[in-house]
Amino acid sequence: MAPIKRVWEKGRVLRAAAEAMVLLPALSLLTFWVGGETALVVLAVLAPAVWLALSSSLRPSEPVPPPRGLGGAEDMVGFLDPILRDMPIKGRTTACFVISFDDPARQFDRHGQALRDQVVLRTAERLSAAVREGDLVVRLADGSLAVGLSAVRRYDLETAVQMATRLRSEAIVPIVVDALTLHPSVSVGFCLAERAPAPKGSSLLDAACIAADEALFHGPGAIRAFQPDMSRRRADRVLLRQGVQKALDEGQIRPWFQPQICADTGRLSGFEALARWHHPERGIISPADFLPVIEEAGLSERLGDVILYGALAALNRWDQAGFAVPQVSINLSASELRAPGLANKLSWEMDRFGLDRSRLTVEVLETVTATSEDDQVIANLAAIAKMGFGIDLDDFGTGQASIGNIRRFSIRRIKIDRSFVTHIDTDPEQKKVVAAILMLCDQLGLQTVAEGVETPGERVVLEQLGCSFLQGFGIARPMAMEETFSWIERAEAALQAKPALGRIIPPRQG
Repeated sequence: MAPIKRVWEKGRVLRAAAEAMVLLPALSLLTFWVGGETALVVLAVLAPAVWLALSSSLRPSEPVPPPRGLGGAEDMVGFLDPILRDMPIKGRTTACFVISFDDPARQFDRHGQALRDQVVLRTAERLSAAVREGDLVVRLADGSLAVGLSAVRRYDLETAVQMATRLRSEAIVPIVVDALTLHPSVSVGFCLAERAPAPKGSSLLDAACIAADEALFHGPGAIRAFQPDMSRRRADRVLLRQGVQKALDEGQIRPWFQPQICADTGRLSGFEALARWHHPERGIISPADFLPVIEEAGLSERLGDVILYGALAALNRWDQAGFAVPQVSINLSASELRAPGLANKLSWEMDRFGLDRSRLTVEVLETVTATSEDDQVIANLAAIAKMGFGIDLDDFGTGQASIGNIRRFSIRRIKIDRSFVTHIDTDPEQKKVVAAILMLCDQLGLQTVAEGVETPGERVVLEQLGCSFLQGFGIARPMAMEETFSWIERAEAALQAKPALGRIIPPRQG
């Protein structure tokens, strides 16, 4: 803050000197009236000299920024330090907010750094207009924006959450740059002065950055207040980021497979390939912990290649073992769906393994189809469908996908989100919702897969309602490739042992 303030003060002096030149004629008359010709000569000599002295000593080396111009982290620290230092004496407090763009690669980077700079600048202007005159807005090294509050008498958690919500609302208003309309999405982290690890500006800013990192992890559009245990979780994520490339290269991350069965016959209809990380020291790491790390590291396509190869290799191994596995499903992230030539890559891999394209299904999140305006995503999905691959709409009911988009993307199956399946056998409202979804899909000629089936009661109700396929812990947990052979054998044996029932739940795994 101090460097900006000094430059601003110099500019103010220069402007005042320039304004004073307007009075020079009147000053000359007054000087002549008081001191005569001699005094007038002295004024004529001294006035230019004074102006030149001011110009040489005060003129800044760059255009003068406004007093709340975009500084950096050091300016924020300099702004917060005196407030925190005087807090015990003056009884005034502060807070720091960090506004981070969700998935900046998707939003800005593909359009170039210049456009991203424009978006950050426009967003900073909006945030500056939303805060008080004495508050400070700066840009951090990673492209995030930080807002520091000038000293206030009282500032509690509820007020801070309201402020964070307001800042987020200002930041997500669409921005038009060079005839291109962008829809920013941001997450916000903040820290109150009283909760900072130390009464220093650097500590308060770092705590807000940690909270923003936590918000990004749970985003998009999340808001998080700093908590002490966030530092440990952030350190864990840093370690994961450092090890994820090695894990992919060494095969620590590989597909596990969860069965899907036909609701009518109980027979295996396919497997879904799910990424699992078997860490040599920490054991199995939850996908919820490492998948966002892979996304942040820009390794989603690399992970997709690993899962695709493992899934197709599994199909070959099942074929060689004489097991009838009709198809396998893989999940495609938003970044993978934006990759040019995606359909051709999938086709080439299927040819390499000698497999029919109908045996591979790609799962696409409903939120992607509901919000996507990316021409490349639309082109890729159209090409995938045209080549004969199956497309499943995942987490149906959570993203408000329209019927038009379901048709537009040639969806083959709808995956009913587990939130609708849970307690369907005991909750009449849940049952009504799922029945409505199944009726819609029947009218549209779409097959359905119920996710998260965990109890015999849920399974029975879904079968009665006419769901096509079932998946969940009540069928089997995800398992390593080597375990699938024995599971298939047990499932087939159970069906043959009790043909009259037609549907036997194989023993639960794990």
